[in-house]
Amino acid sequence: MLKVSQLYIYPVKSLGGIALDKAIVTDRGFQYDRRWMLVDHNNLFISQREINQMALMKLEVTDDGIKVNYSPKNSSFTIPFQPLINQFADVTVWDDTCTGQFVSKEADDWFSNMLELPCRLVYMPDESERIADQNYAFDGSIVSFADGYPFLLIGQSSLDDLNSRLNEPLPMNRFRPNIVFTGGGSFEEDAMHTFTIGNITFHGVKLCARCIMTTIDQDTIAKGKEPLKTLALYRFKNNKILFGQNLIHTGVGEITIGNQLEVLKLNYEERFIVNADQIV
Repeated sequence: MLKVSQLYIYPVKSLGGIALDKAIVTDRGFQYDRRWMLVDHNNLFISQREINQMALMKLEVTDDGIKVNYSPKNSSFTIPFQPLINQFADVTVWDDTCTGQFVSKEADDWFSNMLELPCRLVYMPDESERIADQNYAFDGSIVSFADGYPFLLIGQSSLDDLNSRLNEPLPMNRFRPNIVFTGGGSFEEDAMHTFTIGNITFHGVKLCARCIMTTIDQDTIAKGKEPLKTLALYRFKNNKILFGQNLIHTGVGEITIGNQLEVLKLNYEERFIVNADQIV
């Protein structure tokens, strides 16, 4: 039996994640997930890929907003749930441009001071609809400031398989999933075409290509070669290292740890050969 074992949101793109016992599914992903983003002077998103210390900004949901704690400078700031200024701009996430709303001068100043580079904090209002990649997603699917899709799914067995090949095991936070499940074999998520959790239907649309962010320790920002070095030996296809399944969805509601995944349809074309006698 496949069951939800962990749930995560990442309210500010590329900052720390928040583990939840239950999560609300909205039209563009989990509530609060990647609804905020830091941008540079060109309104282009800023990422851990270049600014590693963003990983040290740990978040929590409070009654007043999203609280950001930055331990290197022993400082914190609470992002209000709604922006305090009525200022908008076109902001860029990879190849997409959509409307973002600046949050406040105080937010801009705090993040700029903490990261020691000029930046601004933007929010994605409900009126701003960023379309998910139509090469894979259904018509009308929208997404927040996430890289490309509303959800990322990873099976615990897949991480266990990877860790069995490493000298030092890695935590799940290296891969920044939204939904983790237990049960089944390693990389079972690869072939999940359609499944349900409660009354919400999910569709696996594209295996997730992994980048150097997975090599950054989320607690120390130390960098290494793993897990990409090992994953490249057995999870390499079409010049990409793959780990996890990107999802789109229909329906809204709530997901809770312990909920069952009911697989309705498999897509075996998304599985590939590890070695001569093993299919993952």
